[in-house]
Amino acid sequence: MLVKFENKSHRVKGLAFHPRRPWVLASLHNGVIELWDYRMDTKIDEFCEHEGPVRGVDFHSSRPLFVSGGDDYKIKVWNYQLKRCLFTLNGHLDYIRTVQFHRNYPWILSASDDQTIRMWNWQSRSCLIVLTGHNHYVMSAQFHPTRDLVLSASLDQTARVWDISGLRKKTVSPMTPTDSGVGNDMFGVSDVGVKHVLEGHSRGVNWASFHHTMPYIATAADDREVKLWRMNDDKAWEVDTMRGHINNVSCVLFHPKKDLIISNSEDKSIRVWDMNKESAPQVLRRENDRYWILAVHPNLNLIGAGHDSGMMVFKLERERPAYDCSPSHKRMYFFNDNYIVEHTFRSQSSSVDPQASQIFRRNSRINEKPRTLLYNYANRQQHCVLLLFEPTGTYELHVTDKKRNGDFSRQTTHKGFAKAAAFVSRTRFAVLDKNRQIWQRDLKNEVKKKISIPGLTVNFIFPAGLGRILLRTTDAMVLYDIQAMKVVGELRIQSRHPIKYVVWSPKHRFVAMFSKSNIHIARANLDECCFTFENSRIKSGAWDEDTFVYNTATHIKYLLPNGDKGIIRTIEDPVYICQISPNSNEVHFLNREKKAGVAKIDPTEYIYKVAVTKCKYRTVVRIMRSGKLVGKSIIAYLQKKGFPEVALHFVKDEKIKFQLALQCGNIATAKESAEKLEKKNPKEGKKCWEKLGVEALRQGVCHIVEEAYMKTSNFDRL
Repeated sequence: MLVKFENKSHRVKGLAFHPRRPWVLASLHNGVIELWDYRMDTKIDEFCEHEGPVRGVDFHSSRPLFVSGGDDYKIKVWNYQLKRCLFTLNGHLDYIRTVQFHRNYPWILSASDDQTIRMWNWQSRSCLIVLTGHNHYVMSAQFHPTRDLVLSASLDQTARVWDISGLRKKTVSPMTPTDSGVGNDMFGVSDVGVKHVLEGHSRGVNWASFHHTMPYIATAADDREVKLWRMNDDKAWEVDTMRGHINNVSCVLFHPKKDLIISNSEDKSIRVWDMNKESAPQVLRRENDRYWILAVHPNLNLIGAGHDSGMMVFKLERERPAYDCSPSHKRMYFFNDNYIVEHTFRSQSSSVDPQASQIFRRNSRINEKPRTLLYNYANRQQHCVLLLFEPTGTYELHVTDKKRNGDFSRQTTHKGFAKAAAFVSRTRFAVLDKNRQIWQRDLKNEVKKKISIPGLTVNFIFPAGLGRILLRTTDAMVLYDIQAMKVVGELRIQSRHPIKYVVWSPKHRFVAMFSKSNIHIARANLDECCFTFENSRIKSGAWDEDTFVYNTATHIKYLLPNGDKGIIRTIEDPVYICQISPNSNEVHFLNREKKAGVAKIDPTEYIYKVAVTKCKYRTVVRIMRSGKLVGKSIIAYLQKKGFPEVALHFVKDEKIKFQLALQCGNIATAKESAEKLEKKNPKEGKKCWEKLGVEALRQGVCHIVEEAYMKTSNFDRL
């Protein structure tokens, strides 16, 4: 389990993810509703109009609305942009357990301890129908993702599937307001009917969930069991029973992308069950907190869980693909479904399709995903790939002849134990074992020598080119030369932000080392050039000559060795940058589905800044004349870097032009600007003439000094 966000608060009884923004809504037992940005770890707002615990919340799929229901018998519809409650729906006679918006229709579904389920039209603010049939508290109710069905769970030991197609045909068309109120057919059997009754639990059912695509239902109950059901148009039947919880099961959901069922319980655990029975259940425990609610993100691989002392947002596994690419090669290697794939980069405008070929097949029954993939680019005769598996602390070395690409029968595989590894030559690689000893091995996986570094406790190693490795200690990065057996560079880092990834520039002039939120840029000998901090988690990066291009979940950015940085473009989904193509202005990336892609970028801004730093005036003038860069910030950058005379040729604002002219000592241009400013604003013009007189006197331009004193009526000095 990878925890992405955690918050301490009162007991969380309801959770909901926003479909597009990185927000999670939590309803608390003390009556407060909190809105959090889980990516930035920031509370956005809180809403406090309910009296007593709020047990259910839900976001609208497209409008800035959310709905809540609580122990005050009230359903409230809120606008989070206006930060207020729009209206309240009254009608339930007891605690409200869950509330939900329909994806397409202007409906709200609510379940209550008054033994009923109610459907409301939130546009006309009226109750459409009351569903009766349960004879105990209704603990949850939800719409089917695509069909005209409603699923409810009750403490009467049953779950029910309701057919609401008649109500839909009678009342609404998608997303249009209706004026149908309660009407004469309040309990209309003709509009809504019970399709299936799921009986099998020996105690009250706390939760029931539809599968998002398949005809499955999962139920959780006080009998400590999770049951899987299948249904068709005629009947529903029990498929499987999952036992393991030792207390009441509070909630159960299907994983949005995998054949998994997730349940949580008052036994302080979350259990992940494999629907195909291919692996044992995963158990995630807390020491002191009972779990009450689960929520899954509608689009991303994120799960939220609410417990006695707050909530957390987590993933079940890493989504980052294991890949490796070199700045000087036009190929990338990545792991996908037990195969190691070679991908050739192509321009988006190229008529030749990108090529991908399988070079290795991993022969293992266990579908274990590697955390890291390393390719040996120094070996031109053989494909040499290292796969590192983190939970087990093992590695696999795959070797095959490049002439026999795709011939899996000729590949050789060696295995061993290691925390980290790195290729150090054409036929050698170094491994760091669990005892933090470094060993050099050949391609037959035989130990050649031990690498001893006195006085250093190494906890990770990274590639650093031929004959070198980069070592991570608790508070430093150390560059070690294996052949000379000496440390050739060292850089201090923050121990609470350990370096996760290292990216070398094409000619090994610079190296970028980054953790979750910090980036260090250093020269080849680890002399630090700059350091920057990001609020969002840093995903990946690649070099475009001497510019480091990196990305967070929402932006592609750049960082220069002198510390200048900026935003290149926004992105919709997280990607992992592999290579920058400066000639075609493209970024090659790999996404979480392990599909290669290309994104267009405009590198003009960082090319311009590099040109200014390196005093390439022709490039600066060409970019300025192209008109791609506009605004005071570009002029200010030239001024800041000590090139006001260059900025003077492109600025149009007379006030800024006057200041730049004074800064670079151009009296004639300053005089022209002062005259124009005087015509527009005499008061402003007088101040400019005073400054011009001082500068002209310093340079000894007497006639300009005389004119300036006359303009400012400074007769004493005149």
